[in-house]
Amino acid sequence: QVQLVESGGGLVQAGGSLRLSCAASGSGFRINAMGWYRQAPGKQRELVASITRVGSTNYADAVKDRFTISRDNNKNTVYLQMNSLKPEDTAVYYCNAQGVYSSTLQLFGSWGQGTQVTVSS
Repeated sequence: QVQLVESGGGLVQAGGSLRLSCAASGSGFRINAMGWYRQAPGKQRELVASITRVGSTNYADAVKDRFTISRDNNKNTVYLQMNSLKPEDTAVYYCNAQGVYSSTLQLFGSWGQGTQVTVSS
C-alpha cells in the first residue's frame, strides 16, 4: 500500500511563509498526479493545487500567485510552498496521490493524515 506522510504545517503570522512536504512510501507503484487539498472548519475539502508527473500544474484561484506546487519523482515527494499567507488559508492540508500498482495495473488513490496550518492576523 502507498502511504503518504505530510510535514511542515504550523502556526505563522499573516504575510508569512510555510513549506509543506508529502512523501509516499512503499514500492511497486508509479504515482501520476499529486495534489494538496485543504479543509477549514465547517467547510468542504477543496483542491488547493495539483501537479502531474510531467509537471503540469493547476491552482485554485484563491492561492494563485502565492502558492507553488512542485514534486520530486525520484523521491515520490510533493511540496507546497505557501507565501503571503492569509488568515483564510487556515485549514488542515491533505496530500493526495493517484497512481497505479506496477504488478497488477490497479489504480489507487491515497490520502495523507493531514497537517494543520494556522495563520494568525
